Amino acid sequence: MLISREKLLPLIVPTLLFAPGLPSCGQQAPTPTVREFTVPGAVEYALANFPAVRAALEQYNAARAGVSLARTSELPSLDGVWQGDRGSRESVLGVLLPQYPNILTGTQGSVTAHSNRPFWTSGAGVLLSWEPFEFGYRSAEIRSAQATEIRTDAQVTLTRLGVASAVAEAALALLADEKRVDATLADVNRRQVFALSVHTLVDAHLRPGADASRADAELAEARTRLILAQQQNVLGGIAMAQVLGLAGTRVSILPGPFLETPPDLSWAQVPAGQNPAAIVQRDRVAEERARISVLNHAYYPHFATEGLVSARGSGERSNGTVEPGLNGLDFSAYNWEAGITVQMDLTSIFAIHERKRVEVANQRNQEAIYAQTLQTVTAQQQTAQAQLDGARRVAQNTPIELSASQLGELQATARFKAGLGTTVDVAEAQNLLAQAELDDSLARLSIWRALAELSAANGDLTPFLNTAKNMPPGGN
Repeated sequence: MLISREKLLPLIVPTLLFAPGLPSCGQQAPTPTVREFTVPGAVEYALANFPAVRAALEQYNAARAGVSLARTSELPSLDGVWQGDRGSRESVLGVLLPQYPNILTGTQGSVTAHSNRPFWTSGAGVLLSWEPFEFGYRSAEIRSAQATEIRTDAQVTLTRLGVASAVAEAALALLADEKRVDATLADVNRRQVFALSVHTLVDAHLRPGADASRADAELAEARTRLILAQQQNVLGGIAMAQVLGLAGTRVSILPGPFLETPPDLSWAQVPAGQNPAAIVQRDRVAEERARISVLNHAYYPHFATEGLVSARGSGERSNGTVEPGLNGLDFSAYNWEAGITVQMDLTSIFAIHERKRVEVANQRNQEAIYAQTLQTVTAQQQTAQAQLDGARRVAQNTPIELSASQLGELQATARFKAGLGTTVDVAEAQNLLAQAELDDSLARLSIWRALAELSAANGDLTPFLNTAKNMPPGGN
């Protein structure tokens, strides 16, 4: 099962904080290897190397082999046996019921007394058997195996979609973390300049000392936000490396076109039934139906045509004496037989009936899950479309927010230097500007992320990846 980036972070943070053997703050940690990927390149790498994809492929290979295995039931059976032993023969009159396992040794011949002298005996034979009539049972078993093969094939597609969408989301989230670091770093730099100017005015006794304290507090808070943003960026890189199967390697995502506004496009909503998740669940229903079909053909007589060729040897003479040496290990009598055997377990109908009740309940369960899957896919498509529409409107508004915030910050700083404003006014203006820069830097990435989610909800990430590949790279 694929672990999302949000679920990975709570697992990674305690490990980083408390794992033994990690270098302390005063030690120089070795610089990890850096591997750069584009978003499409990261997706392709994960599809080729992620363990979940390989596991799904092997399940499909096993299901294909299961179909071939089911087809072998149509072939005749050929059994061979040879036996050589040494012992005595004491026979008694009477009968015994069949037993399992067979403990009492078999005997042949008339009842004799005092014939417990040991001698060699041997036997060999070949039995060819085949069921000419199977009343649809073998065909039902083959169809059941084929249903499993079809379902595992669809499972491969679903697994690949899950891996591709998780990698794309992790890569875009890592780019967002980097932009968040850039925005908070720019905010820290502005506050450092402002704090230096405030201290200059305070040292010249042109401003009260409280202004310097407020400026220092605002700068310290901005530095804290920067530290947290940098930490989130590092953790996002670790999560990205783990998703790619490259834990221990530093991963960097190239911006490509994802810092630019994507084309004003969308994709038509694909019917929910064509989503790989729905297809897998639909195939599970078909798989249960195939199992029920096997049970429907299970209660029938078995007709077996058989042909036997055998040979026997014995070291005991007809007069009760024993042949010397190893006589008896050679064959002295040959036989052949041919016929048809009809066998049927008359009481198995009760077990078959209960097994069928189990499979019918399983089928209804899978049908209910299929209906729920259709609802979930439809909701995901509508949610992704709504997020895309909202992200585009936000991207149209953030330049206005950024321009106004930049102007407000300049005016507040000028008013402060002219003695007409306070540090509180400047701090509020800087907070607005920092948020506006962050909103504007993430707005275009939000459109790309919404496009990726919409493409994944439609069941195929290819349109999103093709859009990214066909758009010329830009960005900062």
